[in-house]
Amino acid sequence: MFYYGYGLDPTIILLIPAMIFALVAQGMVKSAFNTYSRVRNRNGLTGAQAARRVLDNNGLSDVEIEQISGSLTDNYDPRSRVLHLSSDVCNVDSVSAVSVACHEAGHAIQHANGYVPLKIRNGIVPVVNFASNISWILIVVGLILLFQQSGSTSTLGNLIFDIGVLAFFAVIVFHLITLPVELNASKRAIDQMESLSIVAPEDIRGSRKVLRAAAMTYVAALAMAVANLLRILAIRGRD
Repeated sequence: MFYYGYGLDPTIILLIPAMIFALVAQGMVKSAFNTYSRVRNRNGLTGAQAARRVLDNNGLSDVEIEQISGSLTDNYDPRSRVLHLSSDVCNVDSVSAVSVACHEAGHAIQHANGYVPLKIRNGIVPVVNFASNISWILIVVGLILLFQQSGSTSTLGNLIFDIGVLAFFAVIVFHLITLPVELNASKRAIDQMESLSIVAPEDIRGSRKVLRAAAMTYVAALAMAVANLLRILAIRGRD
């Protein structure tokens, strides 16, 4: 967070819409998940059973399913080819549990089919992790040098700042690629749930609500990253 004199940096206002959006998105996903966690799917399948059915139907019987701790920590690890389901999902037979489990199974299908956006996202993860850690350091150092108003330090500050912005832009690219990956996994999940009759037709509406709410969190993450970039550029423009 940046300050000017004794007051709060006015560019913080650029973050407010994205912050509100992020809070709303988090509220939506928690509300939808909690609501349909109390609704037992009519076929009585647990999250693990539903995911296993999807995996086996797509020739992925060698993909293991493991329970992990936490809430909504579910994920598919393409390196070990293991689908991790949280305690709220793995052995629970709610509409929410089945929906989340099938979504993660959708990622396993993407991996097996060589889904290009997923391959790109997985490929740039190490670069993005490094970029996200170093970008703010470079940006802050660059701004400090720029604000000293010295010719030599300003030139160096510009260079460091620009490198920091490029690193931060890599984070935005990651969020952009993540969106189609997550939306496609949800679509695959709904298609599989319907075609394999994993949930009854009456439950599909609830499944769509859960997965749509989850997708909004990725949109919010992208909006927050873009807002941060705009704020960084606005601060630079004040120099």
